[in-house]
Amino acid sequence: MRPTAKDLAEAAGLSLATVDRVLNERPNVSPKAAKKVAEAIERIGFIRNPAAVALARNKTYRFRFVVPASGDQYLAELISRVGEAKEALRADSTDVEAAQIPMGDPHQIAKYLSAIDSEAVDGVAVMAPESPQVRDALMRLVERGVKVVQFLSGQERMESADYVGVDNFAAGATAGKIAGRFIGARPGKIMVVAETMMALDSIQRRLGFDSIINAQFPYLQSLPSLETYADEKRAGLIIGRTLHHNPDTIAVYVLSSEARVPLTAVWSAQEGRALTVVAHERTPFSEQALIDERIDAVIAQDPGHAVRSALRIMRARSDHRELLASQERIRIEVLLKENLQVE
Repeated sequence: MRPTAKDLAEAAGLSLATVDRVLNERPNVSPKAAKKVAEAIERIGFIRNPAAVALARNKTYRFRFVVPASGDQYLAELISRVGEAKEALRADSTDVEAAQIPMGDPHQIAKYLSAIDSEAVDGVAVMAPESPQVRDALMRLVERGVKVVQFLSGQERMESADYVGVDNFAAGATAGKIAGRFIGARPGKIMVVAETMMALDSIQRRLGFDSIINAQFPYLQSLPSLETYADEKRAGLIIGRTLHHNPDTIAVYVLSSEARVPLTAVWSAQEGRALTVVAHERTPFSEQALIDERIDAVIAQDPGHAVRSALRIMRARSDHRELLASQERIRIEVLLKENLQVE
């Protein structure tokens, strides 16, 4: 049978009350007692039951997703999945919420993160552009005991927080391979469009894309990244101008998660020329464009899986449990018209 807390107390030579204080990280525990409990845990193979501990302590887990205030269909999909998780976990003593904040100013993001009360929030999953200010604010959250998950977009060199999302370098490399194969032997230029190149995921996707195009398709030239900032007027202007000045453009790669704005601008300005199009993330827009064969391929990650994974990680970290790494690995999915299953 699995060892109980009583067995652990006997093995450690301590009272059950002292063992309970050690296990639940309560105050007034001597380092000597904590060491005895740790050694006894290792010796008898004691495993805590987090659900039982939470029930006994009447604990409610409080997790928050911090996502951009502005976005399009993919952001709406993420928020919808957070809402589904909120309902599903309500009976499991877990409160889940989504907070939407402006992401244009890293100082304001850092200010918001710094104001999070560690007594009121157990874990946060943050989807924010990479910046020193945001990275420092997240590290301070970790220091205050809040479990931090970098959600879909990470911070460079931040090993103290978990990350949920695809390997973005690999996702960009996948896009490069697919674009090159679809284009075939035709020489020409590829227009690369991003919402912003401030985001680490955008940088990594661009690096992965270029690594494949440069190594395997040297007759193709990737143009400098265009940044739309999710502004339809700006997107129409810079994309139309780029296509006009580069008549030998034969492909478009949209590396941001929202493709509707840039591709609408592309199609308005393409003037009948045939373009290979590769984009990211499954949305109602990209689904329909695949069906209509206006997009050739979509590189996707399951938003529901990402939300559930972030919640599992925050819960495990709160319970001081090891993660099951294979369960939290977000796969890169390649969607074509031929394998698209529309719900």
